[in-house]
Amino acid sequence: MQPIKNIIFDLGGVLLNLDIPKTTAAFEHLGAPEFKNLFGLGRAESFLKAYEVGTINDDEFVSDLQKLTGGKSRESVVEAWNAMLLDFPKERFELLQQLKERYRIYLFSNTNAIHLTAFSKTFSDTFNGASLDDEFTKAWYSHLIRMRKPDVAAYEYILKDAQLNAGETVFIDDALVNIEGARKAGLHGIHLEPGKTILDINWNLS
Repeated sequence: MQPIKNIIFDLGGVLLNLDIPKTTAAFEHLGAPEFKNLFGLGRAESFLKAYEVGTINDDEFVSDLQKLTGGKSRESVVEAWNAMLLDFPKERFELLQQLKERYRIYLFSNTNAIHLTAFSKTFSDTFNGASLDDEFTKAWYSHLIRMRKPDVAAYEYILKDAQLNAGETVFIDDALVNIEGARKAGLHGIHLEPGKTILDINWNLS
């Protein structure tokens, strides 16, 4: 086995606490009980998936959410969409600082423009104006590269873009389907199981 030199982290559920049922409940409250069939751990359907790969813009996405809710306001549907985004536990980023002494650290998130704006602000507010992207050698967001996990092509793009050797790289995600995709692309995968955090991982990777 080659020595591990690189770690690619997922964001939501790994570094950022998520509560997807909060968004589901918020849309139910707005009159869209079918939302729960469109979005969940490791998957996105219909226009939600299109938004995650950047093929529709913010206005089109919000319009689709408004249609689901029978025409509720832009503000209310954006608030419901962001309800799942919780906090960035500081101890996780203290761990990243330690890992940087031994590995190159990257980020790859299936996300979207509205969420990126929201969690970037949360990170900045939590860490005295710091930028989330600055914590990593490089960060990739699905809507900006127009590819998403678990598609093998997305991992291959990242490996090529950062000139990484797959055999020297570990990918960490809380969705098993995304780990399976990474392994198909030749990366090592660590599945962060429910109830676990990155503080529970044995970081003696090499």
